[in-house]
Amino acid sequence: MKVLIACGGTGGHINPGLAIADMIKNKYPDAEFLFAGTPKGMEAKLVPAAGYRLETIKVAGFQRKISLENIGRNIKAAAYLAASGRRAKQIISEFKPDIAIGTGGYAAGPVIRKAARMGIPTAIHEQNAYPGVTNKLLAKEVDYVMLTVKEALKYMDKSKFEYSVTGLPVRSNINTMTKAEARKKLGFDDSFTVLSFGGSLGAGCINESMEYVIKDNYLHDRKINHIHGYGGMGRDSFPQSMKGAEVPLKSKRLRITEYINDMDVCLAAADLVICRSGASTLAELEAAGRASILIPSPIVAGNHQYHNAMVLGKAGAAVVIEQKNVTSQKILEEVLKLSEDPEMSQKMSDNAAKLFLTDTNERILEVVDKLIKKKSK
Repeated sequence: MKVLIACGGTGGHINPGLAIADMIKNKYPDAEFLFAGTPKGMEAKLVPAAGYRLETIKVAGFQRKISLENIGRNIKAAAYLAASGRRAKQIISEFKPDIAIGTGGYAAGPVIRKAARMGIPTAIHEQNAYPGVTNKLLAKEVDYVMLTVKEALKYMDKSKFEYSVTGLPVRSNINTMTKAEARKKLGFDDSFTVLSFGGSLGAGCINESMEYVIKDNYLHDRKINHIHGYGGMGRDSFPQSMKGAEVPLKSKRLRITEYINDMDVCLAAADLVICRSGASTLAELEAAGRASILIPSPIVAGNHQYHNAMVLGKAGAAVVIEQKNVTSQKILEEVLKLSEDPEMSQKMSDNAAKLFLTDTNERILEVVDKLIKKKSK
C-alpha cells in the first residue's frame, strides 16, 4: 500500500501528518509513504528527520495587505499557483499512491485536490475549531474529513463530505507519569504548581505577565511552584529581569529556562498551565487533564486560536483571556484564585480530561481503512 501525505508550514500541520503516518505504519508495516511539502517550510527538516521521504512543491499564500513588498510576494504566489497543478500531478503520477491524506498548510491544497480529481481516495484532517482556508476548500473535494473538534463543522459545508470527529494525536509520553513522580523529578514539593510558556519562540504578552507573577510570588514567599519557558524572544530580557529583582532562575520552587525540553514531565507536575491555544497544545492539556489560563494569539489566520480556546472555556476547563484584555495583575489574580481553591482547579482539570478522545488513533485508522476499502472497489 502506498500512502501520500501532504502538509506543511507549521508544526501544527506537520506533526499530525507524521503521527498519522506512524499509526498507519504500525498497523500496516509494509506500507510505503511519501510526504509532499514546500522546500522551505518546517517540513523540509521535520519529515526527513522522522525517516520519511519528502517531495517538494512550491506554494505560497497571497498577502491581503497592500504594499510594494506584498505585491512582489503575490506575483510569486500566482506563479507558484499556476505551476502547482502540474507539479502535483507529477508527484502523484510518479508515486502512484493508493490513498492520500492532507493535514493542512499550503502544500496540501494542490496535492490533495489533484489526487481527488485523479480518482484517488482522499481525506483531510483539520486540527482547529476554525478551519484553515486550505481545508475549507478541500472539504468540497475529498471523500472524508477528520475533525479535532465538532465545532469546526459550523464553518464548513457538511453536505459535501463524510466527516468523523477523531480528535488530534498527542505525543505518546503525555500522561505516563503521576504528579508526585513528576514533582520529585523536578525537585519540587507538593505545592500548587504552575507551568507557563509561549512556544519555542516565546510570547511577549505571556513573558511580561510571568515576570510580574513570578516576582510577586517570590517576594511574598508563596507556596507556589513555577516552571516557565520564555522562548527565543525572551532570551535577553527575561533572565535580566529576574536578575534585577534578585529572583533565581532555579530554586526549590522555580525553574526558568528558554525552552522546555521535558514537557511531558512539566505537564504532569502542573496544576495550572498558562499558554497560547494552538491545537496540539490543547490536545495535550486534555490528555493530561490540566486546568489552564489560555491567551490566544491574535495574529493567526482566522483567529483560530480563540476558537480553539473557547472549546475548553465553554467546557469549564479553562479561563480564556484575549490578549487585548491581558494585564499582569489580572493573570496574577487568576493564579492566586486557583491556587487557593484546589476544588475549582481540580474541577477544571476534570473537565479538560472529559474532552480528550482516548481512541483518537482508532478513529483515524478507521477513516484510513475506509479509504483503502474505497480504493479496492
